[in-house]
Amino acid sequence: MLRTHTCGELNKTYIGKRVTLCGWVHSRRDHGDLIFIDIRDTYGVSQVVFDPKENRSLHDKAHELKAEYVIRAEGVVRQRPDGTKNSKLATGDIEVLINGFEILNVALTPPFEVSDSSLVADETRFKYRYIDLRRPAMQKNLRTRHKIYSAAREVLEKENFVEVETPFLTKSTPEGARDFLVPSRLNAGMFYALPQSPQLFKQILMVAGLDRYFQIVRCFRDEDLRKDRQPEFTQLDMEMSFVDEDDVYKISEAFIKEAFKKALKIEIKTPFKRMAYQEARGRFGTDKPDTRFGMEIEFLNDELKDTSFKIFKSKLEENALIGAINLKGKGDLSRSAIDGLIEKAKSYGAGGMAYFKCEKGRLASNIDKFFKPEELEAVKNKTKAEDGDLVLIVAEEKETALDVLGSLRISLAEKHSLIDKKKHSFLWITDFPLFKYNKDEKRWDSEHHPFTSCREEDASFLDEGKFGKIRARSYDLVINGQEIASGSIRIHDRKIQEKIFGIIGLGKEEAEKRFGFLLEAFAYGAPPHGGIAFGLDRLATIFTGSTTIRDVIAFPKTQKAICLMTGAPSDVDDKQLRELNIKKIGRL
Repeated sequence: MLRTHTCGELNKTYIGKRVTLCGWVHSRRDHGDLIFIDIRDTYGVSQVVFDPKENRSLHDKAHELKAEYVIRAEGVVRQRPDGTKNSKLATGDIEVLINGFEILNVALTPPFEVSDSSLVADETRFKYRYIDLRRPAMQKNLRTRHKIYSAAREVLEKENFVEVETPFLTKSTPEGARDFLVPSRLNAGMFYALPQSPQLFKQILMVAGLDRYFQIVRCFRDEDLRKDRQPEFTQLDMEMSFVDEDDVYKISEAFIKEAFKKALKIEIKTPFKRMAYQEARGRFGTDKPDTRFGMEIEFLNDELKDTSFKIFKSKLEENALIGAINLKGKGDLSRSAIDGLIEKAKSYGAGGMAYFKCEKGRLASNIDKFFKPEELEAVKNKTKAEDGDLVLIVAEEKETALDVLGSLRISLAEKHSLIDKKKHSFLWITDFPLFKYNKDEKRWDSEHHPFTSCREEDASFLDEGKFGKIRARSYDLVINGQEIASGSIRIHDRKIQEKIFGIIGLGKEEAEKRFGFLLEAFAYGAPPHGGIAFGLDRLATIFTGSTTIRDVIAFPKTQKAICLMTGAPSDVDDKQLRELNIKKIGRL
């Protein structure tokens, strides 16, 4: 090898030994006759010294060194003089007196400093990603991600899972988002699709008798992007035969426990708490609640059922929900700050928002005159308001009210630092609806996907047409208010699968066209099976404390799905298009 040690390895036990280091010039400092160079590699930083008394020619050559030059340096480890030790570095007790070195490669002046403290625009970071990835924080992020992968393989290997790769070039079977399409050269006018998930293939593997499958797999969705969404993302995908929900929970918790131990050196307790979908929505306004803080939603319909306040009264006549959250200790917010909260509520879908401050044992507001004293007292008791608290109330159609209050709850907790970021909350959300009603198209859609089975006690509703009452055998794992994994016990009976397709508007011909191979497979003896898929990008953001998945993906794309480093997507020449039987018509 070109080196004998890494730049993060040396300490006092190496004093007097001859070593060879390789890395990038992190910094250069001229102190009189002595020149100090910090050499950096992925493992750390070591200080080397050029002393003209030892070798004048090497000292003169050291003046050529600039930031990010790649060098190889030989020398003897010695203790740093008193007063010059650096306790912030693992190598801070020693330095290397250089008696030989070579420049392996020169470097242009980088567009930004290779330092975690550098404030650099995302566009610049993504264009020069190879520079950005040299920063210690980014190196740590990728290594943390590797530890998550390692934990998955270690746990699943012990549980007799088999790692199987599924195709990237497959059939278009839309699952909620747009497919990325790939034209076929050998089959003119035909297209492959990049998989949104391996859902159908992993079910086929269960029909094939594999019993336990997993895969760390890339998935592709052509959808609008945001901080937790990329056009290509990575899942830990798994499927098991002859299991129920508890079996899936147990395996999943074992993986999460090992991942926290490997990556963060944190021991977490299992099993995780479980909460039904309806309870989560009612208490927190979301199906992915952050339970590290309170501020739960309270329903005030009973307390205000006879109110004379016109806005609330008219909403109650429309069977709306009157819901409230108590922002503890923030009754001193200014009117302008409260107006800002009202505007935020409107941005989440509310028509407006009422507020009350708790002062001297009672609720006070610019609208308190419209309420009876006993009504205000009932609201105060229901929301557990105390002096100094601020009660925020929204009256809207139920789903809208819950969405608004749930979003406000998270926004206020972030703004007022109510979340203990050192804590982690783990929660299974269960009993999702099997269907959701599409008001625009006046039909039923699958809540998750059409391959999810329903609770046995709700199966009769399928024939009775009571689709809104059917609960799915699906489950999400929520960590710190983020959906990290989603799965279900699948349908394994062809007749039931065809019935579900029919309910969501897929006729026999269309179902056969899209999913015929799965239905045919079911006819050859499909075992009961279920599984789950973990979003590894999101999980990595929790482990690294990142605010966007782009910081845990080596080569991410921008919000417009552009890779600034490579310039993708890009034009292709006419020859390539002709080979694919595609005519170039210009941009729309």
